Amino acid sequence: MADGKRLRRLHRVRTLQLNLARADEARAREQVSSEQQLSQRIAQLAAAVAPRPALVPGAAHLAAAAHFRERLHRSADAAVERVRTAEMNADRRSEAARAAHRDQSAVEKLIDRHRAEVIRAEMKALEDAPAPTRRR
Repeated sequence: MADGKRLRRLHRVRTLQLNLARADEARAREQVSSEQQLSQRIAQLAAAVAPRPALVPGAAHLAAAAHFRERLHRSADAAVERVRTAEMNADRRSEAARAAHRDQSAVEKLIDRHRAEVIRAEMKALEDAPAPTRRR
């Protein structure tokens, strides 16, 4: 079994890894949120440029609006792909954080076992020790 010093050092390392994994997961979730907001904004812009039958000033305006809408739709498709990629990345980061938590929990269990063994050894040493004699 590993000694107490090694287990404490391993616990510190695993705690750092867990904190880093959680920070990565938080950043990935923020990226998902940002990409979703961008996608929504692009959808709003595309809806704002949609042709309105009552406000048709001319063919040039319709052509420009159609071109702009087409570019917005391409941007929207790209934004959907970025959201999907960000969600996959966030899922990977979440799994990494769960794995780091499992590792840290395993080390904590080893530390608890080590403490229990030390206590058992001390109790055994006290039981095996000769009884104190009284001197008067």
